[in-house]
Amino acid sequence: MRSSRISMILVSATLAAILLPAQKGGTTTGTSTGSTTGTGTTGTTGTSSTGNIPSSTTGSNPGSTTTLPRPGEFFFGTVVMPDGTPPPAGVIIERVCNGAARPQAYTDSRGDFSFQVGQTQDMMPDASVDTGVGRRGDLSGTSGSQSQAQGRTTSAPFACDLRANMPGYRSDLINLAGRRNLDDPNVGTIKLHSLASYDGLTTSATSSLAPKEARKAFESGVQAEKKSKIDEAQADFIKATDLYPRYASAWFELGLVYEKRQKIPEAREAYAKSIAADSKFVNPYAQLFMLAFAEKKWEDVARISNQVMHLNPYDFPESLYYNAVANSQLMRLDAAEKSAREAVQLSSTQNPKVYYILGVILAKKQDFKGAAENLRTYLKSDAVTDRDKVAKLLADVEKQGQARAELKTQP
Repeated sequence: MRSSRISMILVSATLAAILLPAQKGGTTTGTSTGSTTGTGTTGTTGTSSTGNIPSSTTGSNPGSTTTLPRPGEFFFGTVVMPDGTPPPAGVIIERVCNGAARPQAYTDSRGDFSFQVGQTQDMMPDASVDTGVGRRGDLSGTSGSQSQAQGRTTSAPFACDLRANMPGYRSDLINLAGRRNLDDPNVGTIKLHSLASYDGLTTSATSSLAPKEARKAFESGVQAEKKSKIDEAQADFIKATDLYPRYASAWFELGLVYEKRQKIPEAREAYAKSIAADSKFVNPYAQLFMLAFAEKKWEDVARISNQVMHLNPYDFPESLYYNAVANSQLMRLDAAEKSAREAVQLSSTQNPKVYYILGVILAKKQDFKGAAENLRTYLKSDAVTDRDKVAKLLADVEKQGQARAELKTQP
């Protein structure tokens, strides 16, 4: 009976995992918005990947179950380099709420920092703070300006995170959700990770080598696409790739056009040619694993998302989520857990569902305590669209955890 009950939970978790695509993903991936130059597709690089600097401290929505840091709360911690040594003095500490980053403090020569929420009048945003410009082909299907507008109109954010902002490095995230006034104000250590170890780029190096006529056709295609002149865009991108077969950005844009026209085999072929032209251009890989996800081809999702994870997980954190989902479906639970935990570190604010998939994976591994903790965290999010199903799964997991604890106490 007990094993049967566990099986029912795991089946429920598996079905739920299929029904929960990433917060910024979905199955329609052909949207092409953002800023483009003559050298190809522009993307977000550097250390920041979230919105503008808000003008006031983010508060809680009365209808939200999220507990956010309140004005007056005090925090302190330490930043370290990849080798554990202190970074140069002056690294910016940012609080990220609802995809918007606000500077809070600077590190000293030992890497230490401290701040009081709401007491940052002397902090001014500098050139290193990301302005939220989206990349073309973003899996969210939303440009940076749209994201900022949504951030001003949606309900309270799921959580606030702390991160360090240092050019050339990405930062661990410290989640502040659920903290109370009497909790330890020490948030611990924030580790920086060098971006030099990642080969993948959001722009193609081959674009700068394109001949003049090919670049002209590419730019014409981009303008036609912005005006929803899909036939003209398709013709221009085909012309660009005919003139310069190694034009990876043009192949990628052609793939997006084919997706809009529901020509999926042609889109896949265009993305494959983009990768063949420039294997370090990450955007087409990301589109391919999203196409595979839409068709529930879990082996392909796992394989391609794994490539993206190794090329550039910082600009494509959604690859970690989808890799976790795919490996969970394939019952490769150790690999799934590893990706899910990395996703929590990298993108929990932007995609709260990373907590859900981690909870599902831990339930499958019969770590009911860990599963329950992550499902509870996910249920604090305003992004939950099927709260009753997730709450039921949590209740089942809690019952299994209680039953296991009772078995251990029996003589």
